[in-house]
Amino acid sequence: MPRTARIKSFDSIYHIMCRSISEVDLFKEDKDKDHYLNLLKGYQEVFAFKVYAFCLMNNHCHFIIDVNGADISKIFHGLNQRYAHYFNRKYKRHGHLFQDRFKSIIVDNDQYLITLSGYIHANPLSIKEYSDCAEKYDYSSLGIYLGINKDKYELIDKEFIMSQFSNKEVNSEKLYLEFVKQCTDNNIKSDVEFKTEGTRYVSERKILPREYEVDNIIEFLVEKLKITPIELRRKGSRKYTKARAVLVLLMRCFCNYRYKDICSVIGNITQSRISSLCSLAMEIIRQNEFNGIVEEFIGAAT
Repeated sequence: MPRTARIKSFDSIYHIMCRSISEVDLFKEDKDKDHYLNLLKGYQEVFAFKVYAFCLMNNHCHFIIDVNGADISKIFHGLNQRYAHYFNRKYKRHGHLFQDRFKSIIVDNDQYLITLSGYIHANPLSIKEYSDCAEKYDYSSLGIYLGINKDKYELIDKEFIMSQFSNKEVNSEKLYLEFVKQCTDNNIKSDVEFKTEGTRYVSERKILPREYEVDNIIEFLVEKLKITPIELRRKGSRKYTKARAVLVLLMRCFCNYRYKDICSVIGNITQSRISSLCSLAMEIIRQNEFNGIVEEFIGAAT
């Protein structure tokens, strides 16, 4: 039976859950959780989405993601695929790691968003050693909300949710922690668990445009890198491979192109090669060789 099409919009907030297959933990040790969050940060740097909350448990993880104009499927399909490759190499295994595709539901109002954040942050209360101190669990954003943990990956945007509790930071932290500890109630769980994918929720947020023309990107890169359009598109030249990789990545991010679409633009290139170029671009951006180039393009294009 074919899977139903995922309901998507490019200006929504999503509750995302990823779960491993039943016989395998998604994260066998803390280093695996660190690696997953590091990958997530890489995708955030490229696609410029916002993370309002997260919690990584051994066999599943939760996120609240404001896509900010990006395609949620591109983000989590790529993220989970890269993590599965890492996991299978590390533990010398083959086959699927994730239980089907990631689950998503569109957050449809402010109250649901706040309740959802409490539910996600309450997850560690089910672990014996954190049954009365969920805030001490390192792989949840709750400690970041309360100022206990440093946001070492600089992932979290907590201001909106915390502002709903108090204008004073100290008061909001205390009130929010009390709220989280109440979010184990079964009625709350039934409200936020996955049933159906909901309707679109648009808050008072400025959404990043994703409908640029390829020529806009080429013009930007030609000026930025001091190369010609011909050099930028040249195949088989290692000298310009990194520049072409960034071109491919910006097309995927800001034109919302699929691999197939990019192949048709560039010509005489496979989808697997496009995937490799995207991965290369993400690595070199994270290694600071092209540091800030995504932000520069946004600034130049707006």
